[in-house]
Amino acid sequence: MDQTLVAFPQPTILETADPARLGLRPAALDRLCAIIEGHVADGHYPGAQIAVARHGQLALFRSFGAARIEPEPMAAGPDTLWLMYSNTKVVTAAAVWMLVEEGALTFHDRIADHVPDFARNGKGDITLLQVLTHQGGFPNAAQPMPAAAWDDHALLRKLVCDFTLEWTPGSRVFYHSAAAHWTAAVLIEAVTKTDYRDFIRTRVIEPLGLGHELFVGLPDAQSARAVEMHEPKDGRQMRLPVENTDEFRRAGVPGGGGYGTARALAAFYQMLVQGGTLNGNRLVSRRMVEYVTRNFTEERVDGAMGMPMHRGLGPHVRGTTPLIRGLGSIASPRTFGHGGVGSSYCWGDPDSGLSFAYFTNSRIPDPWHSRRLDIVSSAAHAAIEDI
Repeated sequence: MDQTLVAFPQPTILETADPARLGLRPAALDRLCAIIEGHVADGHYPGAQIAVARHGQLALFRSFGAARIEPEPMAAGPDTLWLMYSNTKVVTAAAVWMLVEEGALTFHDRIADHVPDFARNGKGDITLLQVLTHQGGFPNAAQPMPAAAWDDHALLRKLVCDFTLEWTPGSRVFYHSAAAHWTAAVLIEAVTKTDYRDFIRTRVIEPLGLGHELFVGLPDAQSARAVEMHEPKDGRQMRLPVENTDEFRRAGVPGGGGYGTARALAAFYQMLVQGGTLNGNRLVSRRMVEYVTRNFTEERVDGAMGMPMHRGLGPHVRGTTPLIRGLGSIASPRTFGHGGVGSSYCWGDPDSGLSFAYFTNSRIPDPWHSRRLDIVSSAAHAAIEDI
């Protein structure tokens, strides 16, 4: 993998506009920022970054607190890169969408059609759609994926093909936190004959103008921009041992190891709510966006989440259930997005044209984590003045 950055002036991802001109209430956005400032002041997480965009323009982009706290605090700023955790899944899925649109795959193909050894251990009939909607039947298969496989992709392919089933594919919905997107990465490599990280970068990230602010596989030269991740313990924020290494950042774990700014993810979701186009650059068709953001699992409860998650082919969808994870209770039913474990959420609302990204640098357990996500996301929806 070679993701060395060429030194050249970086394009403006999204033009900044006055929130009121975009039909957003400035006072409501101020209240949203005050909520996050309160979280930082109360020690819930060292730092955060938030972005809100609408109609192709950026209404809010702000950093809070510290990106790193050891050995000396380092303030979070506009160029700080945040560990996206499972927000990475939608970026990886976008590479699959492109391959489907180009005719290299269909969502109904069996993984074993392209990776024959994946048929081992009874997995021969598992489809790409089942994998992306968390119905594959092997949710715990890659926990953890050995670090040796991060760069040895022959080993990675063998380990993915060795996954064993925990239940009959398609019979349950259960979040595959890592295994599904390691499978997607192996599939991308089998079809394209290219390192999945390079394919995502050259075919998804760079065409959208996000090359300076979004990475699946962070080059060592950019490592100093990355936040350090923590978790609360005994009243302190403790550094996590794996996520704060260059090896992990470089790996580009496809279901949980991307890095980006909130501005980049707000722009990525602007592309989706605008039907596949950002700043005149089309990534996929409007029909593809409409398809992958459908609710394929209906009201079936996701066994890992304890609620219906309305799984699409990458993101999940708000729907009309009383409660949904991370997207905001008052969101439009068509709002779609994804989160990152204990730390973040990003989403887009095609009905209002709003996109939202919120990153923090501490993995906070429930119930506080889910409650604050509902508050923060609902506050962003509440800022919409008009449709």
